[in-house]
Amino acid sequence: MVKRADWALKSVVLLLLLGACQTPPEKPFDILEIEKLVYSGELKKAELLADSIKTTGTLSELDLYKLDSIVNIGNRIRIDFARTEANVKKQLANYFAVLDSSLFQQWETTHKLEMRLIDGDKRYFKNAVANLFRLDADARKHKEKVDGIQVDSLDIFCLKHTAEVIAKTQTPGELTLPVKMKLNYTVVADANAVPDGKIIRCWMPFPREGNPRQKNVRLISSDPEGAQIGSNEQLQRSVYMEKRAEKDRPTIFKIEFEVETSARYFGLKPEDLKPYQTESSLYREFTSERPTHIVFSPQMKTLSTRIVAGETNPLKKVQKIFSWISDTIPWASALEYSIMPNIPEYVLKYGHGDCGMKTLLFMTLARSQGIPAKWQSGWMLHPGEVNLHDWCEVYFEGVGWVPVDQSFGLQISADEKIRKFYSSGIDSYRLIVNDDYGRKLSPEKKYPRSEPYDFQRGELEWEGGNLYFDQWSWDMEVERSLP
Repeated sequence: MVKRADWALKSVVLLLLLGACQTPPEKPFDILEIEKLVYSGELKKAELLADSIKTTGTLSELDLYKLDSIVNIGNRIRIDFARTEANVKKQLANYFAVLDSSLFQQWETTHKLEMRLIDGDKRYFKNAVANLFRLDADARKHKEKVDGIQVDSLDIFCLKHTAEVIAKTQTPGELTLPVKMKLNYTVVADANAVPDGKIIRCWMPFPREGNPRQKNVRLISSDPEGAQIGSNEQLQRSVYMEKRAEKDRPTIFKIEFEVETSARYFGLKPEDLKPYQTESSLYREFTSERPTHIVFSPQMKTLSTRIVAGETNPLKKVQKIFSWISDTIPWASALEYSIMPNIPEYVLKYGHGDCGMKTLLFMTLARSQGIPAKWQSGWMLHPGEVNLHDWCEVYFEGVGWVPVDQSFGLQISADEKIRKFYSSGIDSYRLIVNDDYGRKLSPEKKYPRSEPYDFQRGELEWEGGNLYFDQWSWDMEVERSLP
């Protein structure tokens, strides 16, 4: 039931929109006004305004699409910021017998405990407490007293593996330590996510071909049968399927495929590089801005200039930017990308980010310094650590594209080559699905994507709209062997 006050507000807004003489405005609506309400946390006002605008009947199909998209972002913000202050304090009570209110406020002020005002109420990021222990050393000590010190097995594995890659590499960029993998990927739409008998459209990630690190790609099977493999021209490559939903039963999509992946290490020296061909289409494309995320704001240009400190050699610039982010920006669980208008600006404001957020910051700083950089992402498939992952590549004249994994960062090692491995190398355990972000899928989606930039989990929709991540789940199983 709609409250009487809400109806009153709707009427006022509608009168303002239509005017005293009931003639529709020349401009149907201002999307920026509604976006401002959404991103400031006034979600109910944004929804009310959107509903009122729709009643004018003046919107084109494109404008309706834009309007629904921004309102949908508000719903996603609610999902990400689902915890109340009581929820958060209950979690912290396991580690703090007495929680000082001023300390709690300090965590909020420094964004270590991420909170937003949603319709006037405090709401906390669903992973706020886990991130607090990652971002605040004192809080982490309290956790370690209860849970003990956790050893990251992935760090240990990568130290050993990257040392082997370096030892095996005889020439810069040669392929080493190949691994053959069989992967089973499953997407499960919740029971009754759509009405009985309706068709669910599903896009699932699939390996790109052409990169020397990834070859022998083959789809073994799919459920349902008849999966459509997207062209390798797709910079975000997918497998497409359709399936009819059945009442009270989950709708399951599966693919099984194989791929061979290799490590690559360059170990470059500054003198190995040639001057950039600055008039080439490659250089112009991959050193340009790409709003909304790659923007050379005054803050970004000032920061990148300060980081490189007068350096002119591209390799040294890359190493300085890579080291600065690795030393300055800790990893933390991320908001859904679709609710962040500019991801690198968010990283600088909040002082943390996950793999893709740190990668976009690196790309922005590098491009602003005249270094070509492009997105790459898919999955990390290390033993015991299978997950979504993002990284990038930088281009050096006379060398080519060189992988850079900003999130894996500087390793803890006295050996300088091992320490800096991920600034000019990549391990064997990667699945490349994307060679760019925010590109169209094939066949094209009708409704806004759950993740409009990256493509790793997949996308689902039906005739009634997009199915967001809270309506389905995903899983990757990996078998590894030497080729």
